Amino acid sequence: MLLIEAWMRLAPPGGKLDLDTPPSEALDRREVVLLIGETFGVHTQRFLPIIRTDAGGFFGFGDYDGPEGDSFQGRFAQLMPPGAAPADQQALARRLLDAMGLTEAVLSGSPVNN
Repeated sequence: MLLIEAWMRLAPPGGKLDLDTPPSEALDRREVVLLIGETFGVHTQRFLPIIRTDAGGFFGFGDYDGPEGDSFQGRFAQLMPPGAAPADQQALARRLLDAMGLTEAVLSGSPVNN
């Protein structure tokens, strides 16, 4: 799971997105939190529009009424491989992690290890 705060822009209905202006400089940008969840072969995203007070403070999240994100591109898209690594690569990764002291017990996620 990856959580990103970002600006986004949508193409006008029936039109094309202006790719020359970055979202951070666009007057019609929207401030959102993007939740990205991935497992092997499954990628899902959810937009949470940020609602601000008149003074600019965080008020809450709104409902996203834009198109569904069916394809994402960029630095944080599709980070997971489509399937599990071969057994020999998994064994090599375990040996390397063990050599660095990152054993299964350390990575177990218990509150003591956080």
